Amino acid sequence: MDDIKLTKLANCAGCGAKVGAGVLASLLEDLQVHNDPNLLVGFDKSDDASVYKVTDELALVQTVDFFPPIADDPFTFGAIAATNALSDVYAMGGEPKLALNIMAVPKDMPKDAIHEILKGGYSKVYEAGALITGGHSILDDEPKYGLSVTGFVHPDKLIRNIGAKPGDVLFLTKPIGMGIITTAAKVDMVSKETYDYALKLMMTLNKNARDIMVKYDVHACTDVTGFGLLGHASEMATGSDVELHIDVDSIDLLSEALELATIGILPEGMYRNRDFAEKYVDPGDCILAKQDMLYDPQTSGGLLIAVDSKDADAFYDELKNNVPSAQRIGVVKEKMGDKYIYIH
Repeated sequence: MDDIKLTKLANCAGCGAKVGAGVLASLLEDLQVHNDPNLLVGFDKSDDASVYKVTDELALVQTVDFFPPIADDPFTFGAIAATNALSDVYAMGGEPKLALNIMAVPKDMPKDAIHEILKGGYSKVYEAGALITGGHSILDDEPKYGLSVTGFVHPDKLIRNIGAKPGDVLFLTKPIGMGIITTAAKVDMVSKETYDYALKLMMTLNKNARDIMVKYDVHACTDVTGFGLLGHASEMATGSDVELHIDVDSIDLLSEALELATIGILPEGMYRNRDFAEKYVDPGDCILAKQDMLYDPQTSGGLLIAVDSKDADAFYDELKNNVPSAQRIGVVKEKMGDKYIYIH
């Protein structure tokens, strides 16, 4: 098992393997949506998970997420994949409760490596206070792992990726640049210190951010994953019919990732995200390398949160000691221009 290099077994890594947002929308556009008054959020929306009302006090939050290896170490890969899947429930303001493993493995993959992937996933599910109760596995040429997760939320406390209001303050809870770092790591172009830090970030649950978020007047939230910051921000802006004004200098861009972006070391998913989202974005004078980072597909990224301005200072004070990187990155304004996102 010490000789296995999981990332060498896959063409894409982590959320970089995600189907582009534009392609995904075209694939779903003709599917019939059945009406059910208890279905609060379905697949016809761009939200992070589906939500079904069970009673006036309880709604189920359901999501599924899996991907090819983002790390060579099996335990680390499993932990990152599980953290990423759990994040969708946190982004809706929910608490994960049950999870099912989803796994694909090559027939000649060592048993110990498979066990370590599952062990990594279990470690994060249990850290979240949830339970793994089973799952499904198949043989495949490329390894893949993830979870189907069910969580609970009060129907009246559900947080969606739409609903941001003019005057809201935008916060982000993890640095940006994981896609670039993991891409560079495949060809040994990143320092061990930065790579290890990126792995640690991807294994950090968004639980603390969620637990703080639900105490305040939050109007919208999404986790920043495969579509990149600007891809997910564009869904928030268009769905809320508002403008997001983002201060790029307030965003925690991993310094080594910015250096790599400057010389053109970029994941394929960055170009897909740009193709989808750039029509919504006025980049202003932002340099190209920083723009590229804002389109960089993140694996197990942080939460992008729109908070009522009256709560912004208190929210930030609590957030900054409890998440990897508390960033106050911009504001929400009334829709006035021909774009939805303005970078300053």
